Amino acid sequence: MVFRDRAEAAGLLAQQLMGLRDQHPLVLAIPRGAVIMAKIIAEKLAGDLDVVLVRKLRAPYQPELAIGSVDETGGSYISPFAAAVGADDDYIAAERDHQLAIIKQRRRQYTPIRPPIDPAGRVVIVIDDGLATGATMISALHALHMLRPARLICAVPVSPRDTLELVRQHADEVVCLDAPRSFQAVSQFYRSFPQVEDAEVIELLRRRPEDTAATP
Repeated sequence: MVFRDRAEAAGLLAQQLMGLRDQHPLVLAIPRGAVIMAKIIAEKLAGDLDVVLVRKLRAPYQPELAIGSVDETGGSYISPFAAAVGADDDYIAAERDHQLAIIKQRRRQYTPIRPPIDPAGRVVIVIDDGLATGATMISALHALHMLRPARLICAVPVSPRDTLELVRQHADEVVCLDAPRSFQAVSQFYRSFPQVEDAEVIELLRRRPEDTAATP
């Protein structure tokens, strides 16, 4: 399955999630690309839109390879192979501090006039535009689980099969449109996959949550 763009992928995901529309879900995007998708899904499901801020921890000398991730609370997930690619405890601690500083800066940028929407007791859907190692999604789900949502759902257009199995351990439900056998990068499953800038994220989040959500 190859998607035209993130908007098409979001529309297809929304169809799979339509049974949640009457539960006024909280739709959380992992920035930046997924914010476009989460906005579409939140509108179709009559839900609230916000972001869950997590950052991947980069492997030494291989910045595209995630060895784990850190969430907004400072909690982290470290992949089992981290040591094998040269990430010792000192490296991981320094990389975690660096990425956490970026998270705090982005929270100040994205929602400067309000705190994050409280997920407690809510149906929460976490959106990303695709999974690779799953480290970032796992960190997001772990952080949200601590905040006691009523139900925690991971929804993505595409993911490797082994990654889905890892993620299932951290969510009540996983919705994935395609889990191909051959997987190199998320971008290979989109015809158009431009980088999303902070300015676009800020614009999408600018309205108050009660204005973003449609009437159930």
